[in-house]
Amino acid sequence: MTSSSSVQQAREALGKRLREIRKDAGLTARELASRAGWHESKCSRVEHGRTTPSYDDLRAYTLHCDAEDQTADLTATARNIDGAYVEWRRMERAGLKRVQESVAPLFERTRRFRAYQSWVVPGLLQTAAYTRAVLATIANLRDVPDDLDAAVAVRMERQHILHAGDHRFAMLVEEWVLRTVIGDTEITAGQLGHLIALASLPSVSLGIVPMGVPRGGGWPVESFTMYDDEQVNVELVSAHLTVTQPGEIAEYSKAFTELSTIAVYGTAARALITAAIDSLG
Repeated sequence: MTSSSSVQQAREALGKRLREIRKDAGLTARELASRAGWHESKCSRVEHGRTTPSYDDLRAYTLHCDAEDQTADLTATARNIDGAYVEWRRMERAGLKRVQESVAPLFERTRRFRAYQSWVVPGLLQTAAYTRAVLATIANLRDVPDDLDAAVAVRMERQHILHAGDHRFAMLVEEWVLRTVIGDTEITAGQLGHLIALASLPSVSLGIVPMGVPRGGGWPVESFTMYDDEQVNVELVSAHLTVTQPGEIAEYSKAFTELSTIAVYGTAARALITAAIDSLG
C-alpha cells in the first residue's frame, strides 16, 4: 500500500477537470498562463497533478476561462485534498482535545469498525490511564498545547459506542503491543486486564497476531482504522492520512483479512494477554 496514492489520484483528477475547463474555454495552456501571469509550465504541473493548485490558482482558472460558477466546487475539492494528508503538528496545533473531538461524527455514523494496531492498544479499547500516558508522550514529542485532561475525557466519552446501538468492532493487535510498557507497568497491566474484559463484549472481536508465526500475506503494516467501507484513517509517523479511494480501501480490507487469518481469538488471545501481564512481574 502506498500511503500517498489516494492524494495523488485526487490531484490528478482535479488537474484533469481544470484542463477540461481550459479547453472548453478555447484557451491553450500558454494563453492561460499569460493571462494569469504565470510561468508557462505552471498549467502543465497543475493539470498533470504534480502540483496542488492554490485557491488563487483556482480563481484564476475560473476567471480567465469564464467558469466562475465552478469556483466554489473546485475550492472544496482542493480543500479535501489538503485534508487527506495532514501533518500531526498541523492537526494538533489547537490541542489534543480538538483532534479527539474532530472524529466524533465519523465514529457516530460508522457501523462496522475494523482496526489494526502495530503501535499501541486501539483507542476505543484504552483505559483512561493508558490514554493519558499515550497522549502525554505525544504532547511531549510534538510540543502541543497542554489540554491533556480534556483530551482524555473526550476519548473516554467516545467509548460509549462500544455498548450502544448496532456498532461492531473487529480489532487486531500485534502481540508485541501487549509487551510494550506504556506509562509504567501498573498502567500497562491495568490496560491488559481491561482488554480481556472488553473482549467479552458481544460487539467486540479481538484478535492478537502472535509473535513467531509465519506471516504469509499478513505482514505488519502501519496502524489503520477502517470505517465501514467508506474511509480508512492511517497513522504515519509524521502525518495522518485519510484514504477514500475505493481501490485503496480495498487494499486495506485485504490486508485486514490477511492479518485476521493469522490472529488468534478467544481463549488463545486471552492466554497471550495473560502471559504479557505475567511478564510485567
